Amino acid sequence: MKIQNSQQQKSLYDGGRHLANILARVAEQAVPGITTGELDSIAEELIRKAGGRPSFKNYKTEGTKMPYPASLCVSVNDEVVHGIPGKRVLLDGDIVGLDIGMEYEHIFTDTAVTVCVGKVSDEKNKLVEVTRRALEIGIGVVHDGVHIGDIGEAIQAYVEGEGFGVVRELVGHGVGDKVHEDPEIPNWGTRGTRGILSEGMVVALEPMVTMGSPKIKVSKDGWIWSTRDKKPAAHFEHTILVTKTGAEIITLS
Repeated sequence: MKIQNSQQQKSLYDGGRHLANILARVAEQAVPGITTGELDSIAEELIRKAGGRPSFKNYKTEGTKMPYPASLCVSVNDEVVHGIPGKRVLLDGDIVGLDIGMEYEHIFTDTAVTVCVGKVSDEKNKLVEVTRRALEIGIGVVHDGVHIGDIGEAIQAYVEGEGFGVVRELVGHGVGDKVHEDPEIPNWGTRGTRGILSEGMVVALEPMVTMGSPKIKVSKDGWIWSTRDKKPAAHFEHTILVTKTGAEIITLS
């Protein structure tokens, strides 16, 4: 999507703000004893109260045997992304990725955080903090005319420099007119390569970082991606608007 007029821009900002506030409220509920299904129910209720539609619910892609059944992706510990909420109970020491999308006034936004449940290990805490910082670094590289490879190189250099792995199979993406659009925005790369972002484009950056090997596998239904070595992973995401001199974060509470 490329913003063409002031009404599109207003809808984008309003939707992004609503979604960020919703995710913040859901994240507050990620405490020991709650089920992942309960978090999903909270998320859907808040989306609909805000006047939006959960964009993940019933979404289907090539390679998936069924539409995604929930409004919120809840990925625990070694699950990288697209965890399906249900009866699983969150435990003290878990880390949980919460990924949420919404259609608001015909414009899509997408955002994610990883939160610590109760008291977590120092290693898990560092993983979460490095992934959060990696997203900040990626956003800091964005401006009109930037190569996509510049973003990936910056994220990869930081994450690997901290001793963690960068997932290769999953990437950031365009967003706005649809849940997922071109261009793909990997979290690794080489400066001066891939496509170029231009002013007015709406994209989602989302580093996915592993404590161990970056190799991952997908469940039989095609949705849940997990680390092959069973070590934890973390995920952060913002929808951003490319500007002449930088980027504006749309999904800020």
